Amino acid sequence: MNRLIGVVVMVVLMAGSLQAQDQPMSRAEVSLDLLRSAAPAGPVGAPFDAEAGAFNAALNSEAAPYDPLEEPAQDKKSPALAAIYSLLLPGMGELYAGGFSSGKYFLMAEGALWLTYGAFTVHGNSQQDDARTYAVSRAGIDPSNKDDQFYVDIGNFMTTEEYNEKQLRDRQPDILYSRAEGEGWTWESDVARSAYKDERLSSETTYNNRKFIVAAIVVNHIASAINAARAAIRHNSALDQALGELTFDASVLGGMYQPHGLLVTVRRGI
Repeated sequence: MNRLIGVVVMVVLMAGSLQAQDQPMSRAEVSLDLLRSAAPAGPVGAPFDAEAGAFNAALNSEAAPYDPLEEPAQDKKSPALAAIYSLLLPGMGELYAGGFSSGKYFLMAEGALWLTYGAFTVHGNSQQDDARTYAVSRAGIDPSNKDDQFYVDIGNFMTTEEYNEKQLRDRQPDILYSRAEGEGWTWESDVARSAYKDERLSSETTYNNRKFIVAAIVVNHIASAINAARAAIRHNSALDQALGELTFDASVLGGMYQPHGLLVTVRRGI
């Protein structure tokens, strides 16, 4: 009975001591030998002493002192690295930080935005080609080696001569067109000229709409980077909380009726 009371007292004292300690530990094993004055003398106490001595010898020979440097490296994530990954490709930072459940939406948005950009480009090219083909058939232009400004000018003037007269009045003789160099045009009618101009402006509008898509792509990258950094921070916080939880296990050496020691196991982590 004295031994049992001693075991209970030592459990209480050990639990209080371990909770008060602040240093990190992944595992600690402590063997406590009760006072031999409480053990029965003679043949009855001898086996207990032998068992306790054997256990302590094994514990001291196998258990190495705790070294935090020998702990396995925890899988913490860098918020900065997560943000960089998502700046390069939205969703990849979340995948790195273990938060791809939200990152996948940024990745899908990235794909949809680029598909939209490509669709605007294809449609704008088609409109531009149609307008220039129309100008060849209705204004008689030579499309070879012509810049974008030439196609703007032919939509604003019926003939080359009308254009040149306007530039001479504005004292800009350096930007005149020459029919001899294949820069002449004459529209069949003002209706044809207006139809060409409308088609050309439609192609420009389509091209300009791509700027909004590019802006949306940039915003998507930045938003994903912020979300990835938050995912990394949440991951690290959850890991720190898990590492901060202590579990205690205790067992009596020799049984409850013949106790001679106490084994206390303290674990931190999952």
